[in-house]
Amino acid sequence: MKMKKLLTVLGIALGVSPLVYAEDGATLFKAKCAACHQTSRPNEISTLVAPPVMGVMRHVKMTYTAKEDAVKFISTYVLNPQKSKAVCMPQKIKRFGLMPSQKGNVTQKELESIASWMFDNFPQKGFMGKGHGKSCSVK
Repeated sequence: MKMKKLLTVLGIALGVSPLVYAEDGATLFKAKCAACHQTSRPNEISTLVAPPVMGVMRHVKMTYTAKEDAVKFISTYVLNPQKSKAVCMPQKIKRFGLMPSQKGNVTQKELESIASWMFDNFPQKGFMGKGHGKSCSVK
């Protein structure tokens, strides 16, 4: 913990964002994912560049109900996205394209933290997505 504080202070002194040293999923998501994936229901869908996280997680949880499996899927898919492994509806890939690989932008450890946070927080209780006519268990 002392090393983390030292790195944060040093980073601030050098003008480097403390987000670089963040370990929690929410902060990492904000720094690494939120430029494309928003966490709230969009007001205007025409401005979206990627599906919102609540929809992404709805489909992930319909396919991977165990947290460990979902985290593993997200952690590997983000580094090597493939159409054959996608869990979203085909029209989402048609609209947004296949997610670009994030190799070099995020580490495996960061992805595991982000994916774990996403699993625990999305979709929110009562979320009603469009699609397969299935629902995921949202507690």
